[in-house]
Amino acid sequence: MSVSRARSLRKTMTEPEIMLWSRLKLLRGEGLRFRRQAPFRDDYLDFVCFNRRVVVELDGSHHREDERQAEHDLARDKILERQGFLVLRIPNARVRADLSGTVAEIMGLVEQRPLFGPERRQAGA
Repeated sequence: MSVSRARSLRKTMTEPEIMLWSRLKLLRGEGLRFRRQAPFRDDYLDFVCFNRRVVVELDGSHHREDERQAEHDLARDKILERQGFLVLRIPNARVRADLSGTVAEIMGLVEQRPLFGPERRQAGA
């Protein structure tokens, strides 16, 4: 995994990724630290909140239309789920049409997840 590749991906985010990131990064004040284009195994996660183990993937039409891409996504999702992550796949069109609703859905799911890592110990869990 290449840090320079992750940086490059951050600089060339799609419009829906930019829109969603503009909202997700504001959640830090609420203790939800999302990272964008985070390296994971041989791939990169669009957005991930490690302290709640939630991954948000934005999918263009090629994720549905390309059979190999769909199989790759499914395999990666299963690996993430086995490691305790919840994977949310959201169509780009949904982000464009309803950014506030998309963020509200993500927030609702993230808030239901238990804390992991140092934050869990600080919360007395």
